[in-house]
Amino acid sequence: MTALVILLVVVLAALAVLLQRFGKLQADHKGLSREHEAIKARFQGVVDADAERQRVLNEVGHIRAQHEQALQQTQRQHATAATDLQGLQMQVNRVRAELSALDEEAHLQSFGFYKPRYNFSSSERYQTKLEEIRERQKQMIKDKKAATCAIEWTVNGSVAEGKKQINQTLKLMLRAFNGECDAAVAKVKYNNIHVMEARIQKAREAINGLAEIQQCTITATYLKLKLDELYLVHEYEEKVQEEKEEQRRIREQMREEEQALREIEKARQDAEKEEKRYADALRKAQEDAARADGNKQQKLLAQIAELEKKLAEAHTNKERALSRAQQTRSGHVYIISNIGSFGEQVYKIGMTRRLDPMDRVKELGDASVPFEFDVHAIIYTEDAPALENTLHRAFNHRRVNRVNEKKEFFKVRIEEIVELVRNHHKAEVEIVMTAEAEEYRKTLAMVEQEQQPQPTYALA
Repeated sequence: MTALVILLVVVLAALAVLLQRFGKLQADHKGLSREHEAIKARFQGVVDADAERQRVLNEVGHIRAQHEQALQQTQRQHATAATDLQGLQMQVNRVRAELSALDEEAHLQSFGFYKPRYNFSSSERYQTKLEEIRERQKQMIKDKKAATCAIEWTVNGSVAEGKKQINQTLKLMLRAFNGECDAAVAKVKYNNIHVMEARIQKAREAINGLAEIQQCTITATYLKLKLDELYLVHEYEEKVQEEKEEQRRIREQMREEEQALREIEKARQDAEKEEKRYADALRKAQEDAARADGNKQQKLLAQIAELEKKLAEAHTNKERALSRAQQTRSGHVYIISNIGSFGEQVYKIGMTRRLDPMDRVKELGDASVPFEFDVHAIIYTEDAPALENTLHRAFNHRRVNRVNEKKEFFKVRIEEIVELVRNHHKAEVEIVMTAEAEEYRKTLAMVEQEQQPQPTYALA
């Protein structure tokens, strides 16, 4: 952009110099004309009219010859200046066009939205369609329908030579156009699809304009195929990225499930060990009580009652672990925030099947954000995906990221979340309304203190 502005300044400076030279030549021409008129006036009253007339005529002729020579030189310089001026004007127009194109590109890039034209469900379908479009392009070139000529030309009366020349012209046109299209397709990104589309269309207009005299043109059908190729490549790249993101999410979900299953299995094994330990202790206490009497028997009976209670708890824990392992939809829905990272009234609503949901919350705040998450609610439910989906659907229009729905951040008020949870979850839920944000608030206090002017002390 800076180079274009510099070029424009240089061109305008050169134009000013040429105009100055032209003005000087015009001034010289006017001076000669005034001198000519002065000579005529000087000899107007001479007595010897014939001799003076001849002398004056000779002098006038000489002056006229000088005047005509100067005039011719002035005209040549004027023509040269006009040619230079025309060239400079063309350069100015070209620079303006390039600046306009850059402005247009910046304008188009400010609108990053692109409406998919195909919206296939998988990258494989995009790849198949792309191959089909490219085969149709090749077939159009083979059938001589990609670029055509409206009339039949002859060269030196030869139709064959005329046809040969036209074929060469069409071949050059297609080579230039295909090169522009390939460059546009190679450079297309999520934020410049409209610029690349305009580039292809303008390339066709420019190439057709150069071949307008021969009445040769790149057909609109071939242009449409090239634009379809651009759209397909763009959407294909987007779909590939989307699939990568989905695969990453699935892998994360699988890791989460595996971790949850490991925790459940460990809890089951621990509960079984506890159950066996209490059962063994209970059996021994019962055997000892059968042989004891008096106070010792009373103590053993009290111990037996306590062991029976603990054995029942261990059995309940084992059954709960078995139930959690069998119920794939049970889990915790968590509502967390991070004011220091995302600002006020931004909440992440997610779910985990971990036995300890705080493990998942800590993972989210370990390295990806500068501050820890604050927990507003952790809700256990037999159908965690259903409750999570209910909350996500209700706040879908309030997503922070409207493009990627896997990002579970929402710009809402905590009161709205509370109302929705209580409408769809029957059990009592404790919800923390205000985020503590301890590290963030301490950081703000430290920054504010550092910005305070420090006291100065005069030396005694």
